[in-house]
Amino acid sequence: MILITKNIQKKVALYIKDTDGKGLYPLRRALTIAQALPKSVQVLFIGPKKWLNNVNDFQFYSVQSHQEFITILQKTQPDLLVRDSGSTSKEDSQKIQELVPATIHFDDFGEGGKLADFVIQTLYTETFEQQLDHYVIGMDSFIADAEIAPYKQVGLSKKNISPLPHLVVTFGDEDASNLTYRTLRHLSQLQIPLKITILIGENYAHDQTELRMMALGRKNTVVQQRVENVGEVLAAADIILCSSGYTPYEVGVMGIPCIVLAQNEFEATLDFPSEKNGFIHLGLGRKVKQSLLLNAVMELLLHDSLRKKAIERQMNLNLGEGKQMVCEAILYFLEYPKRERTGKEISNML
Repeated sequence: MILITKNIQKKVALYIKDTDGKGLYPLRRALTIAQALPKSVQVLFIGPKKWLNNVNDFQFYSVQSHQEFITILQKTQPDLLVRDSGSTSKEDSQKIQELVPATIHFDDFGEGGKLADFVIQTLYTETFEQQLDHYVIGMDSFIADAEIAPYKQVGLSKKNISPLPHLVVTFGDEDASNLTYRTLRHLSQLQIPLKITILIGENYAHDQTELRMMALGRKNTVVQQRVENVGEVLAAADIILCSSGYTPYEVGVMGIPCIVLAQNEFEATLDFPSEKNGFIHLGLGRKVKQSLLLNAVMELLLHDSLRKKAIERQMNLNLGEGKQMVCEAILYFLEYPKRERTGKEISNML
């Protein structure tokens, strides 16, 4: 661990914005990072007001617009900005660099990432272009948070599928495309004994009436919202059906056979949840045919070798250990910032 050698306390701002249907994982990742940093680092959070109650142990600044975000940076003057707010523009990054000595971006596919000091791409797409030196791309940066870490490699303990197979369906906090409803409608056609748990997020915006009526019409099917420990529910599953953003990484930490449906075109381009990594990816959820989805479920239920191969491939990835790397990067840039606060460039030490 890099030590801060100067006596002046350093300040890190974590700016978290919910974008691209990414749900609550960016917030949970930021909290995990904040809790892992040494006490010599002062941490403050910037984000939407709805997350205020999730950040009880740290100073929190609520913002609703980009201008409010800039004003907070001018007021608080952090030494480092860790930004997890989706893709950024060149002009935006240039403005931020006039205010902050160093910047780290998470999962930034925009032109602004090229100007950031360090970019961590946990989400990634297949590309044949040469990447810039300040980008770290790949699954090794994934951080298993407090909800998931206790269940690492739980799939290895499941020698056989349960007598009543348990399928968990989750499409994140909002599920903008309402794949939850579409998926349950398809699954209702399976005429086999099957326990189905539907997890919907706190910000699920669709009418729940018909969804819950479908669940009531099928034995051993429940809809749960505001689940205290999602990791515990996922770990109890024999099969997980989810979106293709961050959830497959969490599933990969645990080692559970998984079927993936992309919520949107952005998710459809992500390269991690693939067969080589132990996932069945069916493409865009809104276009998937009922027969294709049901066949994927039945294959995992009927073929032990297919399930075991999926678990083995996921376990070989050894996911979830990215916290140290990320914290090391933060401490490095606190010790060796890329700019003075005036915006003047100083020596490049990376």
